[in-house]
Amino acid sequence: MTITERPTPNPPGGIAGLIRRHPLVSFFVLALGLSWIAWTPWILSNNGLGVLDFSFPSILGTTQFTGMLFGAYLGPLGAAFIVTSITGGRAGLRVWVGRLLRWRVAPRWYLVALFAVPVAVLLLGTLASGGQVHAPSLLAVGLYVPALLLQMLTTGLAEEPGWRDFALPPLQERFGPLGAAAILGPLWGLWHVPLFFTEWGSWPAVTWLNVVEFVAFSALFNIVIMWLFNRSGQSLPIVMLFHVSLNNTVSVFWAEMFPTVGGDQLQHVLLAGAAVAATVTIILTRGRLGLPRTTPAFGHAPVESEKIAV
Repeated sequence: MTITERPTPNPPGGIAGLIRRHPLVSFFVLALGLSWIAWTPWILSNNGLGVLDFSFPSILGTTQFTGMLFGAYLGPLGAAFIVTSITGGRAGLRVWVGRLLRWRVAPRWYLVALFAVPVAVLLLGTLASGGQVHAPSLLAVGLYVPALLLQMLTTGLAEEPGWRDFALPPLQERFGPLGAAAILGPLWGLWHVPLFFTEWGSWPAVTWLNVVEFVAFSALFNIVIMWLFNRSGQSLPIVMLFHVSLNNTVSVFWAEMFPTVGGDQLQHVLLAGAAVAATVTIILTRGRLGLPRTTPAFGHAPVESEKIAV
């Protein structure tokens, strides 16, 4: 009797095969690359470097909706969808979308997401201004909630399903919480860097110190976001609310309440606050950042079938 060996299947080739072998690297390359390519016309337009003599139309007093938003969606959100579809199929997409729909969490996490950052920002502003606090206008107060909802549909939806929903869980499993933070935070900040050559970054009134401080702030703020993600049961709505509450508080209230603290000083204040918050989070959680003890941390040696490709 002749025994015929079953031929060993060739590893998947092409772009899809590359993505399957290296899903995290593929995600980061796509997230940065797709956004940066889509933002190039805006960067080169009169709303940026002025290399091309045309301007993007303004909506609500800004060209960010027409020049930036598509690229923001295309990058982290689009990259997460592409990589998840290729590596996990429908089952993977269900898990990915499931965290985005995880609204049912303990009420305390909504309180943290909605009020922790605004309270911290207003406290920082009070300290930085030496107590020279101006009451916000009724218009600003009335705009806060609508602006927050708009931020959820733009900034929150564009970024969080990619950075925290797709990338964070496997990064934490492979490198541990602090290792994941050291990778994800700087890359999240780096993704924004081309925007400094547009009106988003106040071009041309921008320096490399502004860019470096922003990336550092992103890395530090990401540590606090990771803690909330882990403690809330990986709820994306909670993380989205927490993230955009910072953007919203600064854009709606800061200029009116703290007119003497602006520009570079505002960036210094936010960086200092993020450094304190990140340090306290690391110390109080002993570096776990809210990740349950049952979740593998750095140093765990999984069996071959459990190994996570980077």
